[in-house]
Amino acid sequence: MTTAAALLLFSTTPTFAEGKGKKEPKVLTAEEQVKLEEIEARVLEIRDMELSNLEKAEKAEIKAELKSLEKEARALRGTGLYISTGALIIIIILLIILL
Repeated sequence: MTTAAALLLFSTTPTFAEGKGKKEPKVLTAEEQVKLEEIEARVLEIRDMELSNLEKAEKAEIKAELKSLEKEARALRGTGLYISTGALIIIIILLIILL
């Protein structure tokens, strides 16, 4: 019984809105497009680097740079946020308890 309830609570269910078409991709301005191309070029440059010759601190610096480039590219592209059904229910319960 509790297993079934847990599976129901933490399962994700895809839902589709009726009558709505697919989400159109975000239209980028010329400046945003240039910035995305610069980010892509830098990521390719880092990918082609020989990382085995670098010090540990240099590797950490490159990793941090890649993370910041990923965040910046994601912000420009406007990707969405997805929440599972279980997480949504927990958030609602916490809000009810706290408020």
